[in-house]
Amino acid sequence: MVDLNAMSKEELHQWVVTLLADMFELDVSDVTPTTNLYEDLDIDSIDAVDLAVKLKQLTGKRMGPETFKTIRTIDDVVTALQGLATEEAA
Repeated sequence: MVDLNAMSKEELHQWVVTLLADMFELDVSDVTPTTNLYEDLDIDSIDAVDLAVKLKQLTGKRMGPETFKTIRTIDDVVTALQGLATEEAA
């Protein structure tokens, strides 16, 4: 399991980028915090569900549907994961 609380925002960003690159065969150098998952990376709704499942497997935390619907960019994914870590710490 990945300990979200032990990671800085930069570390979490790099982890997300690496995960996406592995899952969707992306070039890491093409991915920035503002990269749009759907428009820039051509991730479709099925891919998005696969990502949500993979994040739950790796972190042990489930992202709520309302949170997941708001995710558009890499930074949104990082922010949502930080939110899960904050919820756990509270």
